[in-house]
Amino acid sequence: MKVSEGKLGRVFVLRLDEGDAIPDSIERFAAERHVNAAQVTLLGAVGSGEVVAGPRDSRATRPQPMLLPVDGVHEVLGIGLLAPDEKGAPRLHVHGALGRAGTTLTGCLRPGVNAWFVIEVIVTEIVDDHLRRLPEGESGLSVLNFGD
Repeated sequence: MKVSEGKLGRVFVLRLDEGDAIPDSIERFAAERHVNAAQVTLLGAVGSGEVVAGPRDSRATRPQPMLLPVDGVHEVLGIGLLAPDEKGAPRLHVHGALGRAGTTLTGCLRPGVNAWFVIEVIVTEIVDDHLRRLPEGESGLSVLNFGD
């Protein structure tokens, strides 16, 4: 386990409207407001896109994502962590539980998952200069790192 200690900074409440892309809209907001790291909580509904629901083969050195379509409007509850990438741009890793008609789809919300009607977002800034989201060697996955 690795640990980094930070302090709470600013708190923002956002409203994403019909068609706004998650996480693109949140990353763009964070860049504009100079939010480097944050906890992100969201609720509302999504209308389209795909979620990553695991790797196709968990033993593969470079896992290929299993993408599942968001087939129709789904209620969504999500939580994520925003951290800067190797170039300092904010990158959001967010997972969500999406529900429709008694069925739940759970996974990583990738670019292209879009808001339906409205999504409410709380961005709680973490003041910490050590967090980074960097590509991991063999897998190529972008993972949280704690640099100096």
